[in-house]
Amino acid sequence: MTTCRLCGSTSMESVVDLGATPPCERFLTAAQLDEPEITYPLHLQVCTGCWLAQIPPLITPEETFTEYAYFSSYSESWVEHARRFVAGAVDRLGLDRDSFVVEVASNDGYLLKHVVTQGIRCLGVEPSVNVGQAARAAGVPTLTAFLNPETGEAVRAEHGPADLVVANNVYAHIPDVIGFTRGLRAMVAGDGWVSIEVQHLLTLIEQNQYDTIYHEHFQYYTVESARRALASGGLSLVDVELLPTHGGSIRLWARPAEVAGEPTRRMADVLAAEKAAGLHELSGYTEFAARVTRVRHDLLKFLVAAAEEGKTVVGYGAPGKGNTLLNHCGIRPDLLAYTVDRNPYKHGRFTPGTRIPVLPPERIAADRPDYVLVLPWNLRAELTEQLSYVDQWGGKLVFPVPRLEIVEGKAS
Repeated sequence: MTTCRLCGSTSMESVVDLGATPPCERFLTAAQLDEPEITYPLHLQVCTGCWLAQIPPLITPEETFTEYAYFSSYSESWVEHARRFVAGAVDRLGLDRDSFVVEVASNDGYLLKHVVTQGIRCLGVEPSVNVGQAARAAGVPTLTAFLNPETGEAVRAEHGPADLVVANNVYAHIPDVIGFTRGLRAMVAGDGWVSIEVQHLLTLIEQNQYDTIYHEHFQYYTVESARRALASGGLSLVDVELLPTHGGSIRLWARPAEVAGEPTRRMADVLAAEKAAGLHELSGYTEFAARVTRVRHDLLKFLVAAAEEGKTVVGYGAPGKGNTLLNHCGIRPDLLAYTVDRNPYKHGRFTPGTRIPVLPPERIAADRPDYVLVLPWNLRAELTEQLSYVDQWGGKLVFPVPRLEIVEGKAS
């Protein structure tokens, strides 16, 4: 990649090169185990013109999201997070039965179902056919489409302008960030709001969260780079909230530039924190690759030592981030016998690249392993509670990020 997709600069600097891996959600069936897998470079770079961190767009959203393996409703904490967001947005913006809310990348309706419950008119725009069907079955009106300026204009023409457009955990997933942003602007009312949640590059760097780098995520935002991206589509960033989700996220509140007004003090505070961390210059990125190597070495040393001692290690969860970690570390079934996941879509399949079996969660209690490697570490509180039973036989939980940590099953 030689050109920034946001500002067009050719001044790109390497942040970390994770080698080549298959797309993180392409789980294999048993019949595919004897077939080759296509891998793509996974190389994070940062533009020194606008400071947008990005990877090359080597796969298309159509390849990834037309049929998708991730269903948001399988995470109880994530559904609760969405419920709190909806309640807060209704209060903050004064939404009522005359309002209209659109969510982009609405998945299986996990968020908009709370809007429906409040009697507020809404629409989900979701490109994945299978999860969109699940949303409609749950009573959430859903359009199967990718967002671009034309889709945004069509939604506005049919349904009217939106008082609130929500785009949670999708702003990183689109290579055409300018076109996507213009699509957001096309849907929102002239005095409306856009709310975006996306992982914060500040915590990704500070907490070694390199496993959240994968081919579905085309860019990684600071508040500064997000401000520039939103401006490319006619939106002005006016407020930001720091969230604990995904190991550290930002909730961006934007409005059409014509009505935006002055940004809040807390937005200035976050920008100052990013600047202090060196993320508005190259210095904040130079040591990240060495810290990533340390995570890899520590995890491999633990797994090899456990195998030599005759200890059993299994995984919990099969998230995209887990597949980045497994592939970067070169972990195979000899070191991780299997992993489990609550999503039945993944049962009987195998992780991409590493080909580790994915089984139902009940296997952990049946097999009583010595260690459970928790791959969705961002759900630590929720999963520590769910896995508290492993302490009954002296089992321990292992968290690989931000540094290797081994804890008792009941620990928090």
